[in-house]
Amino acid sequence: MMKFFLPFLALLGGAAIAVQSQVNGELGKKTGVIEASLINFAVGTLVLLMVAIFFGRGEFSAAAAVPKWQLTGGILGAFYVLMVVFSVPRIGVTATLMSAIAGQMLLGAVIDHFGFFGGERVPMNGTKILALILLLFSLILFHSNHGSK
Repeated sequence: MMKFFLPFLALLGGAAIAVQSQVNGELGKKTGVIEASLINFAVGTLVLLMVAIFFGRGEFSAAAAVPKWQLTGGILGAFYVLMVVFSVPRIGVTATLMSAIAGQMLLGAVIDHFGFFGGERVPMNGTKILALILLLFSLILFHSNHGSK
């Protein structure tokens, strides 16, 4: 069951990101890139606070004991949202997300291969390398005829 549920859940998450990207891009046109990003995180923080109150494990204090690099996710998330809010009005949702997803997959392959950040090693092989090369080719092909919005 989980074999099919988790990829479907990830698919829904990806669909939500597409909608979020356009919504935030439009908000950014009206409020400014940084302001829209802050609004995004403020609303998200309120939602997560409610989820944590009702469904969380209540172990916020454990964050004090984790390695400090594990607390940088919010910085990376802020950069991502700023990038999306800035890029979507200029090149569109598809071009923005295609580039972002390519970046995620390429760096994800490096992280997996070496087991960075405490992850389990998932070594690269010829098939995976070919898939990444095709990914890069598709990104170049997509952007070569894309132009500006």
